[in-house]
Amino acid sequence: MKLKYCLLALLVTFYAASYSQQKSTSVPRPKLVVGLVVDQMRWDFLYRYFDRYGSGGFKRLIAEGFNCENTQITYIPTYTACGHASLYTGSVPSINGIAGNDWIEQNTGKRMYCTSDSTVTSVGTTSNAGKMSPRNMLTSTVADELKLATNFRSKAIGIALKDRGGILPAGHSADAAYWYDDLTGNWITSSYYRANLPQWVEAFNGQKLVEKYLTQKWTTLYPIETYKQSSPDNSPRYEGKYKNEEAPVFPHDIPVNRSSDWNTIRNTPFANTLTLDFAKAAVQNEKLGASGFTDFLAVSLSSTDYLGHQFGPNSVEVEDMYLRLDKDVADFLTYLDKAIGKGEYTLFLSADHGAAHNPNFLNDHKIPGGLWNGTNNSSRGLNELNDLLAKKYGSDKIVRNLFNYQVHFNYPLISEKGIDLSAVKKDVIAYYKSQKAVTYVVDLKNIGNEPIPDALKQRIINGYNEKRSGEIQIILNAGYYQGYGTEVTGTTHGTWNPYDTHIPLIFMGWGVKKGKTHRLVSMSDVAPTLSALLHIQEPNGNIGQPITEVLK
Repeated sequence: MKLKYCLLALLVTFYAASYSQQKSTSVPRPKLVVGLVVDQMRWDFLYRYFDRYGSGGFKRLIAEGFNCENTQITYIPTYTACGHASLYTGSVPSINGIAGNDWIEQNTGKRMYCTSDSTVTSVGTTSNAGKMSPRNMLTSTVADELKLATNFRSKAIGIALKDRGGILPAGHSADAAYWYDDLTGNWITSSYYRANLPQWVEAFNGQKLVEKYLTQKWTTLYPIETYKQSSPDNSPRYEGKYKNEEAPVFPHDIPVNRSSDWNTIRNTPFANTLTLDFAKAAVQNEKLGASGFTDFLAVSLSSTDYLGHQFGPNSVEVEDMYLRLDKDVADFLTYLDKAIGKGEYTLFLSADHGAAHNPNFLNDHKIPGGLWNGTNNSSRGLNELNDLLAKKYGSDKIVRNLFNYQVHFNYPLISEKGIDLSAVKKDVIAYYKSQKAVTYVVDLKNIGNEPIPDALKQRIINGYNEKRSGEIQIILNAGYYQGYGTEVTGTTHGTWNPYDTHIPLIFMGWGVKKGKTHRLVSMSDVAPTLSALLHIQEPNGNIGQPITEVLK
């Protein structure tokens, strides 16, 4: 009997030692990685409202995390799809293929939306909003590489109001991506991922939270006279109205301004709350961080972009939205602390692009700025250019399109008519160089010989995908952007300038040091930094470098 107990004790000791050895030699990784991308968040928004932020949101990230203060987007055009793809692939549009939110396929001349996929069907709606997938992205993401490293035992999920904000970050092998459907007011997906919505998504949609949010007015969190970092509330030269409003002023009567579908929620701060509530439900119901293998959750907050486009960065609406977002971020971090464990997850916060100041606002303060679109609008500009070329070459519609600040040529026509493309390009370049708002006009096939600053040249090269980009790149004067007519409210983005390319980047949590750096960091450095932290291969189109100061 004693011998039996001795043998049992030896076996227990052996297995305990084996388990201890296995545990001690396993790859150290966090339970969960969370990407939090705030659409259209200029870097200076971290500090513009800093005194009004609470301690648990943006201030907590800065205090507890590692802040890369000089993070730049190193390509143009600076659009949403490009930003999300580059953050998670460690790449640039030239390589990952996401050359815009939309682009022109040069072999067909057809316009392509970044995540459009006619081979899949919508799941959760009868609209076409679910006919999307990541197939147009040509490279892997860090989430893809994590799944490869764990033999697909890790989970990867993407969430955003915008399909492109949920689909592209999560990658090709994602377990799911979810986005918002205007027709139903529900979260949906596509058959690329699964045939039916999970029960927990159906249950979340069943709460009808969008109806709740769209039955309330939007009033400021604090007395409106305390919003000192913004223009006066009634600034109609800078701000766009909701469709049934007489003026762009608080309080905004959301129920009155509701559209015929559920689209209105996008242009309110409540949609950020909705998105993070859905992200919490995903953590809970998918048991993210609980399997023993690192999971990945990519969340994009899109309402900051919708609202920024409508009201511009100097509005009370944007200030109030960021004060509310700060509270939402604090609540989300507190949830992760409890659900995953403080210090057991790694989170980064960044943006896909920034935004320009409204040109009317700039001009009213004696700062240069304005609108450009060839002449006053895209069709007239295109028609004028083609009329000019037709007089010389005898053929109409030599230029297919003016898109993404690029000129797209009608190659089949040029070939059929035997037109000298190099001569046409010289004429097009001369046409645009004569315009007041244009700084440079670049022949992308001859960019090495263009007399432009190296930093700008590199951004142009990084954004040029030969199969999806035009052949001539137009660079506008600082403070100018593409617009329509002579007056414009709100704002947009897409250029190389710091207001569009200088973005926040903060890492916090497992494996991350506290601190900051002011050295130049690229958006493309995020994915290889996460790859280094996770001890996995960087994405297969990566050109970024790990930010070594971040890592413990």
